[in-house]
Amino acid sequence: MHGRRNRLVAQEGVPLLALVSAIIVLLIRYSSPWLAVIPGILLVLLFMVFRDPKRSVPSVALGVFSPVDGEVIEVGHCEASEAGGPALRIKIRVNSLGTYTARAPVEGTIKDLGRRGLWLQTDEGDDIVLIFNAHRLGLAPKAFARIGERLGQGQRCAYLRLTGTAEIQLPTDGKILVEVGQNVVAGTDVVANVRGSH
Repeated sequence: MHGRRNRLVAQEGVPLLALVSAIIVLLIRYSSPWLAVIPGILLVLLFMVFRDPKRSVPSVALGVFSPVDGEVIEVGHCEASEAGGPALRIKIRVNSLGTYTARAPVEGTIKDLGRRGLWLQTDEGDDIVLIFNAHRLGLAPKAFARIGERLGQGQRCAYLRLTGTAEIQLPTDGKILVEVGQNVVAGTDVVANVRGSH
């Protein structure tokens, strides 16, 4: 997992950025520089979409970090979680111009990895599930972690692509620390505690 990042952009976006950059160079060199304006704008937009800034992840015992940049749109309970049984739930609308990669909400081992997201189990045996929904153009997130792999708090684990929402499910004895309408930053903001008094 470590080292699977570029300094400025997600690896998945590098080929597109390189292609558009080459088109710009060719237009400037062999045609009119004015023709390079449109691909130049496209290059800026692609950089914004694929940007993958370095995040300084604080160490917070039993903390659950936001996996994405975005806005909290729902907090509460669900009776049938992906891990089975009731759970606390936090739903976040993904900022389309936020970071392109999702980050692990907790430190733990990947117990399951599906098309919708990933299931992490902490050292204390708590199950935290991260689910992605509302895929635009049918492009679901693409994980670059594997079942059995251990992730640290806030560690990069998947390309978001055009995902619309992210949902975190945690044990009912946890504590939600955010409210609807609050903006959160991936790998930086703590949105809940795995365990805590209500």
